[in-house]
Amino acid sequence: MKKTLLLALLSLALFNCKQDTKTADLKEDVSVVAPPSYPKDIAKVFDAHGGMERWNNFNSLYFEIESEGVNEKTTVALKNRASLIDAEHYYLGYDGKTVWLKEKDTVKYKSNPKFYYNLMFYFYAMPYVLGDDGIHYKEVAPLEHEGIAYPGVLISYDNGVGESSDDEYILYYHPETHQMTWLAYTVTFFSKEKSKKFSLIRYKEWETLEGVLLPSTLQWFKYEDGVIGDMRNELKFVNAKLDTKTPDTIFFAPKDNATVIE
Repeated sequence: MKKTLLLALLSLALFNCKQDTKTADLKEDVSVVAPPSYPKDIAKVFDAHGGMERWNNFNSLYFEIESEGVNEKTTVALKNRASLIDAEHYYLGYDGKTVWLKEKDTVKYKSNPKFYYNLMFYFYAMPYVLGDDGIHYKEVAPLEHEGIAYPGVLISYDNGVGESSDDEYILYYHPETHQMTWLAYTVTFFSKEKSKKFSLIRYKEWETLEGVLLPSTLQWFKYEDGVIGDMRNELKFVNAKLDTKTPDTIFFAPKDNATVIE
């Protein structure tokens, strides 16, 4: 009798689970976490790009930045943001705790490793990285360009979130499609102080990977006092992949003779 009752309760519990979890592996201890709640405007942006629920199904992201020489290749473990950049002259990694650098030859690395190790991932994984914990949203004035007013959402962070919690972003989206079109951002990594100077990126082209919309072309523009000037720079992202598998932790570990960045 006890066995029959236990089977009945188990069947009832499985029936009440969400139908979209039917492909997930069942484990003895399963904790159901309610999806976070976002303000309506930013939620519509996430949905226009495939949705946070779909994005959260993936555990790794790979992309390359197109170059005239050797493409810069980046792999990221999406849950803990461990990363590895494989560039022409160096490896730059983050194992979840420390940033490390290994130069491949005599060409010296000229940037700041802690500033750069997740910089391009953050720009590339927009708008999904704007759904992280510790973020605050506020509606701001739209950005006007070529007869279109793009509504804006200001993103700020709790103290201590990330390397530069004083950074601010403004996501501007198309008023009809809710697709992200522009990103204004400040850089406070070096000054450690809030800044009123925003740089501006146009998310020019997108591609769909596994039902998720990710950028393929970013364009940096001159931008001052809300006025958009000429394009300064353009980056193209190629050979991108999303995977549900989590990369082995050893993949992100410091390579032999690498320098750990304090």
